[in-house]
Amino acid sequence: MPPIKRKPTIRKPSARKKINKSSATKWKIAIAGLLLVLLSPFYYGYVLKVASSAWFWVRHPGEDKNYRTYESFNIKIPKKHTIHGIDVSYYQGKIDWQKVKAMKEDDVKVTFAFIKATEGLLNVDPYFQRNWREAPKAGIKVGAYHFFRPKRSGLWQANFFLQTASFEQGDLPPVVDIESLDGVSAEKMRKELNAFIIQIEHKTKVKPIIYSGLKFYKDHLMGYYDDYPLWVAHYYQPKLKLPNKAWNFWQHSDKARINGINHVVDFNAFNGDSLKFHQMLIP
Repeated sequence: MPPIKRKPTIRKPSARKKINKSSATKWKIAIAGLLLVLLSPFYYGYVLKVASSAWFWVRHPGEDKNYRTYESFNIKIPKKHTIHGIDVSYYQGKIDWQKVKAMKEDDVKVTFAFIKATEGLLNVDPYFQRNWREAPKAGIKVGAYHFFRPKRSGLWQANFFLQTASFEQGDLPPVVDIESLDGVSAEKMRKELNAFIIQIEHKTKVKPIIYSGLKFYKDHLMGYYDDYPLWVAHYYQPKLKLPNKAWNFWQHSDKARINGINHVVDFNAFNGDSLKFHQMLIP
């Protein structure tokens, strides 16, 4: 009897193999997606940003407790100060003071503004009169400052300043901004600065505020004008390196972003509470 021929058995793929194949496909897609993320420049930019931020906090563990970043202002601000302000000149252009006043993050807002009025014997800031008029309308306390030139007569500079800026009750005291020797000796600078201060005090009946950088102040002014209010520039630090009783205003950043102002601006802190600030104003 001839052998029976059997048809070859054709096996269908098992469900298990289908599942494995599908699972493998999903893994390939997942791995490909992960590689795309890892190779993306945005991923590395984010990682570097986070790493650099973390490194900052690690490097300065003792400094940051009272020194936090305010995102809307785009700067770090010492937390223990409650009264903040800006100083402006023609560099900031046309300012919307209502927007400046309305800006706030937590308890930080612009309470005061120092406004450049004059420089030397001839230069009047082109935006001074507008800023001097519009900032108080928005409810911001104002003070005017003169950029002092040691080569010029201090008396004449004082008169030029007072011809431009008219001070009223409730304003901050006038400010003299002294930052360099301009090629003269420290003694000559102080002689002309003394003449300026005496004339301002005589005419306004208030002591002017002296503004300077921390190094210039320590090198040329410290010990000579201790009875006058002091405004010091010292940037990007959690604490001003002067005795607390020695200063009244601290310009701690020159890179603040403020609503209503199209350029970066200096940011300042007042050393004291609202009562002490009120006592600073012209009676």
